[in-house]
Amino acid sequence: MTPTLAPAPARALAIGPLVLDAPVVLAPMAGITNTAFRRLCREYGAGLYVSEMITTRALVERNATTMRLITHHESETPRSIQLYGVDPATTEAAVRILVDEDRADHIDLNFGCPVPKVTRKGGGSALPWKTGLFRDIVTRAVRAAGDVPLTVKMRKGIDADHLTYLDAGRIAEDAGVAAVALHARTAAEFYSGEADWSAIAKLKEAVTSVPVLGNGDIWSADDAVRMMEETGCDGVVVGRGCLGRPWLFGDLAEALAPSGGRVPTRSGAVSRPDATLGFVAGAFRRHAELLVEFFEDEGRGCRDIRKHVAWYFKGYPVGGELRASLATASTLAEIDELLATLDLDAPYPGAAAEGQRGRAGTPKRPALPDGWLSSRELGAEASAALAEAELDTSGG
Repeated sequence: MTPTLAPAPARALAIGPLVLDAPVVLAPMAGITNTAFRRLCREYGAGLYVSEMITTRALVERNATTMRLITHHESETPRSIQLYGVDPATTEAAVRILVDEDRADHIDLNFGCPVPKVTRKGGGSALPWKTGLFRDIVTRAVRAAGDVPLTVKMRKGIDADHLTYLDAGRIAEDAGVAAVALHARTAAEFYSGEADWSAIAKLKEAVTSVPVLGNGDIWSADDAVRMMEETGCDGVVVGRGCLGRPWLFGDLAEALAPSGGRVPTRSGAVSRPDATLGFVAGAFRRHAELLVEFFEDEGRGCRDIRKHVAWYFKGYPVGGELRASLATASTLAEIDELLATLDLDAPYPGAAAEGQRGRAGTPKRPALPDGWLSSRELGAEASAALAEAELDTSGG
């Protein structure tokens, strides 16, 4: 698929040759941003919708689960895939597969994952500490990507004493990436506290030739507007804020449209005050339907939607017993019967439905390989840890 080349209007976002109607990117989330959820978000808004994190080793090995995860629905364009890798050669090979087999219009590299099983082997948000390794991975990936725009997503660093984002941003820019994205927390902060948007502003000052995208605590369109105004960033990356609220992308498209007005969407963007319980129930039902289609298994699709129940109905008058029933339904017919018992005219509840959702937790000491912080160079012990870094996540 050849991306359409066009000049970027004001407040649109150009990532290499890709021009987005709104400067908005869906952040990869494991077990969430599968084809079903991406399709649902597209039906409400505009932007770039990135796949779940795909491990480079699993892709090169053509793991069956991974090959399924990188397959996009025909309605998805541009097609975006995020890769997680720790070995320059394997990452390069994975990128070549995506490019040579025409499987992606945009590729993102993950250097932001704070999960202990990833960082304790030197991957994710731990990896940019090893400057030479980071440079090698990104440089070889950009070369393999060719005309397909490649971006990187990262965190501020490992902890407050071991920040990496400014060095990593400059290295990535010099390597030829099409954009850099920063989740404005360290690995130690995980998802706790408030994101440090001032770090996004500093990165924007340091990286001047490609777009800088901000990530962290975008719970509403107002937050996105405020982040762009306060930091000068070129776009926003939205993760937990859209859990149970795929229509947030409609809010964002309207607030950040180049003309300052609504941009065309497949179903029409609907703003938050219009989100009656009936509207939310319809989105939930559509999500379940798309999951059934994605898994090609009604039971599995209905099981997967269960984790979304609390997010969709946060703040709405849906009792615990009904929520529990929705979380145990095994068919779409059962879901329909349960949703029919709701007061579908119940209005948007305001603040009760707003704010943080998804995981948060507390700061924690990052799990790292022995001696990882003793040097910015990659020594023998660090190399040994990296050799096992993808094993726990192989398969997608």
